[in-house]
Amino acid sequence: MINKINLRNLTVFSLTGFVLAMSSCKKDRLPALDPRPVSTAGVYVLCEGPFGLANNSSIAYYEIGTKKLTQNYFQLQNGIPLGTDASDLKQYGSKMYCVITGTKDTNKDSFVEVIDIATGKSIKRIPFFDDSKDFMPRYVAFYKNKAYVSSYDGYISKIDTASLTIESRIAVGGALEGVAIVNGKLYVTNSDHVFYPNPNNSSVSVVDLNTFTKKLDINVGLNPTKIAATGNGDLFTIVKGNYADIPAEFVKLSSVTDKKISSDKVGLEYLNITGTKGFVIGDYSDSNVKTFDILSGTINGNFVADQTVIETPYGVTINTLNNDVYVGDANGYTATGKFFCFGADGKLKFDFATGALPQCAVFNYNYK
Repeated sequence: MINKINLRNLTVFSLTGFVLAMSSCKKDRLPALDPRPVSTAGVYVLCEGPFGLANNSSIAYYEIGTKKLTQNYFQLQNGIPLGTDASDLKQYGSKMYCVITGTKDTNKDSFVEVIDIATGKSIKRIPFFDDSKDFMPRYVAFYKNKAYVSSYDGYISKIDTASLTIESRIAVGGALEGVAIVNGKLYVTNSDHVFYPNPNNSSVSVVDLNTFTKKLDINVGLNPTKIAATGNGDLFTIVKGNYADIPAEFVKLSSVTDKKISSDKVGLEYLNITGTKGFVIGDYSDSNVKTFDILSGTINGNFVADQTVIETPYGVTINTLNNDVYVGDANGYTATGKFFCFGADGKLKFDFATGALPQCAVFNYNYK
């Protein structure tokens, strides 16, 4: 009897040990790592096109290895034009999101086009209008599997990146433009737009993304447009003024205090912060691509280190895989633009033609 009990206990202990061992193995098993890019296959370039013309915008694609350029790549891949007055193109995961503002608030031609980066094929066209009006979307930023889109109608729209549908919208301010996300908060500029007038035209609005509610407005001066955040929680915004007696400024904000830290009276047209690198493009008085210190906000000298001539700098995108800097050239706002690739040292690597007003880029990577 004792032997049978001991044998039974031994069996139980053995099974228990086996289960615990298997459980331990499962805990020790590392999660599958996302594939990491090893090289850049190609570059998608968003070309805004001549303002206001129907279906003026396009996406060009340049294959780096073969040096093959395909204009109107999106239209060729999908059989439909991209749309009118595209304003932003950003990557999130394996998809890129193209923001199409549209012509006016009653034409039902405002949407966000979601595109597969590997193929250039449309996954879904998300309408940005209802039965009464278009929302006139402008820029997109991402946070915790959601896409947040600013619009001229004064609302921020939250898109679920799994279902690709608009979950909710909240009223924030006036004619919304640039958007940046840092420390769990969204910051968006309230511009002074002639077609969408609103008394809230001199502030950056702050939205708590955990509750998706507006917190406050930070006064920064008349007509803020572009905004970008640093890794340490500061933000910079371009304030355009009124081009007359109210001067333009370059304003620094804190996402910790949600207050204005400092400002410099300087006219700028474009702003980009990627990692530790900051770039601006000056206004008509000094229209060059310049770097700036993201800690102090001090604007440095011209970025281009060789004799490459960029006639009309229009946008900057950094390839985070190798820190190459791509600069769009509107070429005097003509029908054909150009895209330049520089090394981090400001020396030209290559360039290629694009459609009109090349603004920003998304990179198609090789993963093996």
